[in-house]
Amino acid sequence: MKYYLVAGEASGDLHGANLMKALKEQDAQAEFRYFGGDLMQAEGGTLVKHYADMAYMGFVEVALNLRAILKNMKQCKQDIVAWQPDVLILIDFPGFNMKIAEYAKKNGLLVCYYISPKVWAWNQKRVLNIKKVVDHMFCILPFEVDFYKSWDMQVDYVGNPLLDAAAAFKPSATFLQDNNLEGKPIIALLPGSRKQEINHLLPDMVAMQARFPDHQLVIAGAPSFNEAYYQPYLKGHNIPVVFNATYDLLQHAEAAVVASGTATLETALFNVPQVVVYKGNAITIAIGRMVIKIKFISLVNLIMDKQVVRELIQQQCNPQEIYTELNRLINDQPYRQQMLDHYDQLDERMGTPGASAKTAALIIKYTTKK
Repeated sequence: MKYYLVAGEASGDLHGANLMKALKEQDAQAEFRYFGGDLMQAEGGTLVKHYADMAYMGFVEVALNLRAILKNMKQCKQDIVAWQPDVLILIDFPGFNMKIAEYAKKNGLLVCYYISPKVWAWNQKRVLNIKKVVDHMFCILPFEVDFYKSWDMQVDYVGNPLLDAAAAFKPSATFLQDNNLEGKPIIALLPGSRKQEINHLLPDMVAMQARFPDHQLVIAGAPSFNEAYYQPYLKGHNIPVVFNATYDLLQHAEAAVVASGTATLETALFNVPQVVVYKGNAITIAIGRMVIKIKFISLVNLIMDKQVVRELIQQQCNPQEIYTELNRLINDQPYRQQMLDHYDQLDERMGTPGASAKTAALIIKYTTKK
């Protein structure tokens, strides 16, 4: 069958690639066309647009880049209808993908949505629109099933695809040696995959170097950038940037500073104590605080429904606060162990790998039934 996928950021590229791999295992004649990234491209098919040209986060940032977003949306709609896939698979990225879903539905296409929009966080009535334009929703967070049920919508819970990615990871025996990282213990810096995240967060992260002279800081580089992109942030700091090796980095890290997002859950799955940071445009944050109805921003805390990892947002996200929390994670053993114990509980709640295979099987089942 013909599968059209739309992913608009690094995490969507990862999940899209794993889903494509699972679809190929169950449908040997699978054809793919997609908006995505390097990982999806490695699975074959045709990459129409790279997510590096699409990822804008925040109310103000979206407004400032509205012309580019609308252009991308128009191209996506036209390309989908021209290709006429058997099924459209939308991966997260709701601001963009819900518009694509509406258009596809009007044009008689089967719409599957993998990784639910965070409708439980704000403006829950958006579920009513989802019910109209999405044929099948595949959820990856346990509490989402009950949420949708409360709106009289049946969804499929498939487990979390990060478990698949972590299970498939094969650590490099020479990672430390290859990157000249032998000697000092590592503090991993994960500043995100968007330009605005890196711009807001990396300066505060880099400031930790002088405060932890017995450790080495290592940056997990986003696949859509190269080393030269990070250099302006590193003036006066000898901090290496590693690419396509985030899991290897986490495997060896003693602690981490992590941008809010998928990476917080990945860091927990690798049992690395972390402090979560987020800083954005002041107007975006002010609007967000008015409309968002959740207690936490990190996936770890949301899934556990309590504070497992400390979240430093906006003014709290500064070198002194980051240092204070990192110092506790590294030097306060009872505090560190408490976080690791909570990670064990998180592992139990997350379940077992297999999300990609389950989702692929359901997509094929629903598509052949249409």
